[in-house]
Amino acid sequence: MTRDQNEDQNGTAVPEQAGAPRDRARVFRLADFGPAHPDRIMAELRAYWEGLRQGRAIPARADVEPKGIRRALDYAFILERIAPGAARFRLAGRHLIDLMGMEVRGMPLCSFLNTSSRGRLSDVLECVFRGPQIARLDLDAGASYGRPALRASMLLLPLRSDLGDVTRALGCLIAEGEPGQAPRRFDLLGDLHFPVIPGARLLEPSASAAGFSEPPAPWKPRNLPDSAEPSPEERRARFRIVSLNERKPDGLPRF
Repeated sequence: MTRDQNEDQNGTAVPEQAGAPRDRARVFRLADFGPAHPDRIMAELRAYWEGLRQGRAIPARADVEPKGIRRALDYAFILERIAPGAARFRLAGRHLIDLMGMEVRGMPLCSFLNTSSRGRLSDVLECVFRGPQIARLDLDAGASYGRPALRASMLLLPLRSDLGDVTRALGCLIAEGEPGQAPRRFDLLGDLHFPVIPGARLLEPSASAAGFSEPPAPWKPRNLPDSAEPSPEERRARFRIVSLNERKPDGLPRF
């Protein structure tokens, strides 16, 4: 078959029409040409984010265009902060859909993590939006039937919304290897944080997964001395049994 020929659906070679543009129906994806390289993809995405700043600390969500992140597009996503420590996908690339086995737009970011790691993810998200600051996460998914072991990396870059508040984030999630049977969920192995302005103070994630820093004070009833606990007789004396047959002076039942 020559270069000037294509194949139809039955495999029959057919010549190209005169003047027809070459490769007009071809779609190229980075994943089709070799394994993903997390460091390279994240470096390109961060460089694009840095280029959007143009002297500002945080770029705007409206400045992000798909054509600017073509090689990272399959792995990229846009987040919206919906509550303290919680964010959902506004847009997501094909790689994330393959990992989850469904469309992820509208789903929370924590759906990609196992329950034991979601507390830490919530702390990291809050630092990204409140800092604001940059975060990189190292993830791991153990092997099981139909699911090979996966190592993954995630990058979170803060963005400003149309209202000017930092409630959006540009990010990417790259898993190395075949996803296997979906959905795939990960454990959070570690996270690194970087200031958006060199030398700025970082907001460290709080240890919410550890629970209270100290046990809560025991409950005590009001108007009682700290050293005095009511005896069973005193507690019983506070209650009075009222019979429905007992009547007030006006002849009405007591309630």
